[in-house]
Amino acid sequence: MTAQQVTIALDALGGDYGPPETVPGAVQAAREGIRVLLVGEPQALEEELRRHNALGLPLRVVPAEGVVQEGEPPLQALRQKPRSSIALCARLVHEGEAHAFVTMGSTGAAMAAATLELGLLEGVERPALGGPILGCAPQTLLLDLGSHVDCRPGLLVTFGALGIAFARRFLGIPHPRVALLNVGAEEGKGNRQAKEAYALLKASGLPFIGNIEGHDLPFGRAEVVVCDGFVGNILMKLVEGLGEVLAGWLRQRLPHAHPLAEEMASMLNVVDLYGGGPLFGVRGVAVVGHGRSRAPTIARALRTARRCVQVGLVEGMEEELARLTATPSRREGGENTPPKTGDPSPSPPPGDRR
Repeated sequence: MTAQQVTIALDALGGDYGPPETVPGAVQAAREGIRVLLVGEPQALEEELRRHNALGLPLRVVPAEGVVQEGEPPLQALRQKPRSSIALCARLVHEGEAHAFVTMGSTGAAMAAATLELGLLEGVERPALGGPILGCAPQTLLLDLGSHVDCRPGLLVTFGALGIAFARRFLGIPHPRVALLNVGAEEGKGNRQAKEAYALLKASGLPFIGNIEGHDLPFGRAEVVVCDGFVGNILMKLVEGLGEVLAGWLRQRLPHAHPLAEEMASMLNVVDLYGGGPLFGVRGVAVVGHGRSRAPTIARALRTARRCVQVGLVEGMEEELARLTATPSRREGGENTPPKTGDPSPSPPPGDRR
């Protein structure tokens, strides 16, 4: 599929800044040939489009009514606001009007909308969050980043399969390695969850290389690193905070070193590289970015969504999950094996990972 054939629904009301940033981000992406459906309040969107000389670009406004705010219970808010911008974005993908959707709004609402409208892949209980978190290790994917804070060991195996699909299809890595984030490298280390997950990963048929520790992450010693969302979310936010603090410290100490400060920040925080990350395990492409994203980052998120469509990320995830369930040890089942279900109504997702 070429860039000109990809249509992406953008939640133009999502994020901290709304249309003043989402619209110019969409305009930038549209100039690169991406068709963008701007979902939101028509008057505000059309005013912004006039400011950015968008005449003739592949942009179309799709009227929506309201936005799901941060802190609102996602499922309840979607029921009360069925034509909210995020709900309509997911519906446009479900109905075939768009190939993907992008939002900088509530992650919980994005997960709930994607689950309800698009459904889940076989073997996935709920969408997972993941992606590279370190600019110095852009080909190391950490999963989960906050959607599952109480993981059964078997879920970590599912994360490994989903991560392999992303590494192969999106990052172009032919032979990605899977590792378990743990407090020690030796087998037998960690809490009960880690020990059970190690045994399941070892028997899963995935290219599992064992445990790695936190200090291994910047060196890219595995392409797919699995952990529960409690640990992953803390790590992600630590990296974000370190990037901001160290860049600020460098600017103060070396007033003329602003380019170096920005480079240091990007080495720690990879968000500007992709603009956002996909929801793993959904029957469609949904990319979620940071609420503080400005127009250039939103344009990058739209490019990321386009690439996820072009490389067949969803099809890749289906293939890896099928291989996983075909492994003899997985066919035996057991309490640690994720149920093979595509139930589109899982337990409510958490509020927001940010």
